[in-house]
Amino acid sequence: MCCFLCYKRWIYLIVFCVCVCFYCSSLSVGTKTGYRLFSVTAVDKLDCIHEGVECPDVYIVERLFSSSLVVVVSLSMPQRMNVYHFKKGTEICNYSYSNNILSVRLNRQRLVVCLEESIYIHNIKDMKLLKTLLNTPTNPSGLCTLSVNHSNYLAYPGSTTIGEITVYDANNLSTVTLIQAHDSPLAALTFSASGTKLASASEKGTVIRVFSIPEGQKLFEFRRGMKRYVSISSLSFSAEAQFLCASSNTETVHIFKLEQHSPSQEEESPTWSAYVGKMFTAASTYLPAQVSDMMHQDRAFATVRLNMFGLKNICALAIIQKLPRLLVASSDGYLYIYNVDPQDGGECVLVQKHKLFDSSEEQMEQKKEEKPEDVPPQPASQSYAATVALPSALPSSNTLMGYSEDGGAQKGEVIPEHEFAEGPVCLDDENEFPPVGNQSN
Repeated sequence: MCCFLCYKRWIYLIVFCVCVCFYCSSLSVGTKTGYRLFSVTAVDKLDCIHEGVECPDVYIVERLFSSSLVVVVSLSMPQRMNVYHFKKGTEICNYSYSNNILSVRLNRQRLVVCLEESIYIHNIKDMKLLKTLLNTPTNPSGLCTLSVNHSNYLAYPGSTTIGEITVYDANNLSTVTLIQAHDSPLAALTFSASGTKLASASEKGTVIRVFSIPEGQKLFEFRRGMKRYVSISSLSFSAEAQFLCASSNTETVHIFKLEQHSPSQEEESPTWSAYVGKMFTAASTYLPAQVSDMMHQDRAFATVRLNMFGLKNICALAIIQKLPRLLVASSDGYLYIYNVDPQDGGECVLVQKHKLFDSSEEQMEQKKEEKPEDVPPQPASQSYAATVALPSALPSSNTLMGYSEDGGAQKGEVIPEHEFAEGPVCLDDENEFPPVGNQSN
């Protein structure tokens, strides 16, 4: 599951989740009035499977794959996380934190909440807090990613000045490795479905790198472009990690192919391009390291030219109706679906465009645009989270304090033992979910 976020002013937030392990996809949309969950199983049809109105001004909504578990954070209470079982219409629990919630990640075993300078790791079976990572490097965008498989690797920035990645084992609650990925601070991170690969991009946005996990060795290096300081908003692997797509605030979405070029293949089919490539490889040994690295970076295998520029968007690769597709959700309120040629690549073809907001929401947005003085001031940050997670006006009594470094927290209302799920969350069985009850800490 690859989860990514973007915003339209401070009102709308689109969260795009692709369940790669089930070869299906779902779309979560936060709006002024609540949130919506869509199923994308066909190119020409976008099914709204649920519309939640429990709280307005939703800026984070994360669904656990194709299950009924959904996590919601609202602008009205940006320090509180609500966990719902939307098919039963019940709230499982809610937790409040000492600062605004910037991002939430979840899989079958863990739920991770990221604040600006701390990260909280919960056991998703009973929502118990397992570990608090205090004094993490300042992370105003809430950048982090959680692997979807049983390895439970968590990756987040290890520095505020360079692109260092901390890989953390959310099972054993210990640091696995530190990866020196980029010279400038990180802008995007994502795991492959198997959890064995990690892709990263920096704030410069020109180079994307892929590392092996848990070793942290560099496997691939791709050049998105020569333009500096392009803001990459999302990275996403295909289901089998054969492809990696990247979107930014430019009009181009890039798809890279993860393949190793073996010498035997070049000898079997000698071409002019292969010959030139060998010449460059030989010459690169005499050039400065920066120039040599640039010559070894692979270019995009396929691209998409969007009809927009400067808008945030998120992308993902999924199998829909047995064919590979690229899905792009943009902050202009549309979902775009493209065909991808897995053999020859090239320019992807737009096959469908879906509208995500209804007319009433558009009218509400227009009214906001007509009265710019009503829109809260926005920080200079490039991140959606720093923009929408406004300072909280909550009373101090509503905030959960007293977290300790070993993961302890103040005692609150305990859910009766018989309400706990007997086993781990099973996505194939609607009867097995985390406990259904009310818990407020």
